[in-house]
Amino acid sequence: MTIASSIALSGMNVATLRLQVSASNVANSLSDGPLPGAANVAGYPSAYVPQRVDQVATGDGGTSATVRTVSPSYVTAYDPNAPYADGNGLVAEPNVDLTSEIVQQMVARYSFAANAAVLRTDMKTTATLLNTTA
Repeated sequence: MTIASSIALSGMNVATLRLQVSASNVANSLSDGPLPGAANVAGYPSAYVPQRVDQVATGDGGTSATVRTVSPSYVTAYDPNAPYADGNGLVAEPNVDLTSEIVQQMVARYSFAANAAVLRTDMKTTATLLNTTA
């Protein structure tokens, strides 16, 4: 594997991770729960904790990513009909910004496509070099 292929592959891996994390955030954006610290005698599950991807360059020219929790992980919302609402009708709602998640998915899409193009070009170049006779 060439250096260019290795770098492109690392970018494709990070793009895939970014898409997975964003898809999970969107799928669970309505998974609210009781406020942390509120009485929860019925044992309702807590609100979904959204995640984010932090991407950094590596020393070899590639990229890597770590997944971290969004802070704060929830916002208070008024839902007096929820069985786990506190005395004021408040619940914990996941701190998911759907607009930001759409942007993250677009970044993942274009990053994956760009890195795939680099990988294809590198493979064609290598094949051409190996098929050349002196």
